[in-house]
Amino acid sequence: MDKSALYKIGYGLYVLTAREGGKDNGCIINTLMQVTGGPPAVCVITVSKLNYTHDMIARTKEFNVSALTAEAPFFVYKHFGYQSGRDLNKFADCKDETRSANGLIYLPKYVNAYMSFRVTDAFDFGTHTMFKAEMADGALLSDAESVTYAYYQKNVKPAPEPARSKGWRCNICGYVYEGDTLPEDFICPLCKHGASDFTKI
Repeated sequence: MDKSALYKIGYGLYVLTAREGGKDNGCIINTLMQVTGGPPAVCVITVSKLNYTHDMIARTKEFNVSALTAEAPFFVYKHFGYQSGRDLNKFADCKDETRSANGLIYLPKYVNAYMSFRVTDAFDFGTHTMFKAEMADGALLSDAESVTYAYYQKNVKPAPEPARSKGWRCNICGYVYEGDTLPEDFICPLCKHGASDFTKI
């Protein structure tokens, strides 16, 4: 099966933010869907259980979504998507901290809109949770074009480095696991995808 066929599904890319116990955190998601127009509008997001933001939302029942634009550079994706909030404060060096009425941060730069939500239900999909939520607030911030997952793959994400040795390359982020055999339960340390998303090099 060629899983790259899934890349042809239309996705946007978003920074998902949450706050718990005075700590802010955020991660990259590509699954946000409007279900009803409201009022209030109902949307769903799907978040990996490996993300610290997932656990914060599960407990607090609130989140913000910042819609990234095509102007967003790779460091934004790397900062929010290639490291865990369990290990560092992703907002420690944020000088342009902007909060919505719910007290959660949204990104003021490289985004064209933010939306605030309250969780009304959750559905377990094994590795991920789908959160159903009602929109509580939101605003348009610019007229810049929203980024798509296809645009990110083609124009923003760095090309994988040439193979230096035997091993396995992550099809998502390009990380190389050096070794003849990839453990079945291996999780990529950068993008958190499993062994099924690796190709032998």
